[in-house]
Amino acid sequence: MLRGVLGKTFRLVGYTIQYGCIAHCAFEYVGGVVMCSGPSMEPTIQNSDIVFAENLSRHFYGIQRGDIVIAKSPSDPKSNICKRVIGLEGDKILTTSPSDFFKSHSY
Repeated sequence: MLRGVLGKTFRLVGYTIQYGCIAHCAFEYVGGVVMCSGPSMEPTIQNSDIVFAENLSRHFYGIQRGDIVIAKSPSDPKSNICKRVIGLEGDKILTTSPSDFFKSHSY
């Protein structure tokens, strides 16, 4: 009797570990459910919307303009922020001040 109970217990623990590993790999490499905070993506993504973030395309394709990137918030590492890519490495950015029309800076 004790042998049967121990066998079932170890089998249950084994299945739990296997399915836990499968779930971890799926959320780490395939994608997962993420809650984005902040109003910066409205009206596309509302504050506290829950979105599915897939991780596969970043391994096969580069980031392009218009893509939405999900990152950890620098002010609160427990929350995620969603941002749209508008500039890429190598782009030149020109800034001007409204008060000084002729003075501009290029970065």
